[in-house]
Amino acid sequence: MRALFLAGEPLDEPTAQWIAEGLGKPIVDNYWQTETGWPILSLCNGIEPTPSRFGSPGKPVYGYDVKLLDEHTGQELTAPNQKGVLAIEGPLPPGCMQTVWGDDERFVKTYWQTIPGMVIYNTFDWGIRDEDGYYFILGRTDDVINVAGHRLGTREIEESISSHPNVAEVAVVGVADAMKGQVAMAFVVLKDVSTAGDEKARLRLEGEIMKLVEQQLGAVARPSRVRFVTLLPKTRSGKLLRRAIQAVCEGRDPGDLTTIEDPSSLAQLRSGDGAV
Repeated sequence: MRALFLAGEPLDEPTAQWIAEGLGKPIVDNYWQTETGWPILSLCNGIEPTPSRFGSPGKPVYGYDVKLLDEHTGQELTAPNQKGVLAIEGPLPPGCMQTVWGDDERFVKTYWQTIPGMVIYNTFDWGIRDEDGYYFILGRTDDVINVAGHRLGTREIEESISSHPNVAEVAVVGVADAMKGQVAMAFVVLKDVSTAGDEKARLRLEGEIMKLVEQQLGAVARPSRVRFVTLLPKTRSGKLLRRAIQAVCEGRDPGDLTTIEDPSSLAQLRSGDGAV
């Protein structure tokens, strides 16, 4: 084995470090979309060897003019570590989606006219760029929780929870709340399930995780509840079914589940420890 190549969900820093230490091999992450057909961000080591950074898919691949933009004004964010919308100046390179079949207008409005005052391809993903040009993907722009007027990215909360030494996987969704509009609900798969063997142990562990998020991101980002499950609902390609998780939490129909890998994962949310 020479390297581990990854795709699907963004790889958080704690998990990346754990894998690297366990395998002792390079981790080659990348970021792309179905619409682009090939990576937008990666490290092209076959052209120029570049060191990886845990949690980052890398830098823009040749052919993409990537920018970070303010979601409200469209202003380009050039300073390091500013959170913005990942966008790509046209034209897109060969292999990328060119239109929606029979509906050019829909294609333009959906992908190219959502940033104020600009005609630019919107990936609908949050990101930051460090001082050396490495990008870090923070999640979808529609995966934002509005808690009492504060906009919080679910990926940021997940990153914080993942830094707990006993957390193997986590999914955070926004759940409707009469008082705050929405609250963050976290579903966690533990590395050692024996540490949550009874109600007292689960409450103690839940408190630890809540405190960790509060210390790292502030009290407003603290989940309202942390539920422990044995697996998370995912597609067969490894993507979290966040919308389905949210729907189950709110008592709604989760919709089309033809791509789900294991239906029992949603059953846990409905009837097990994951129930709201």
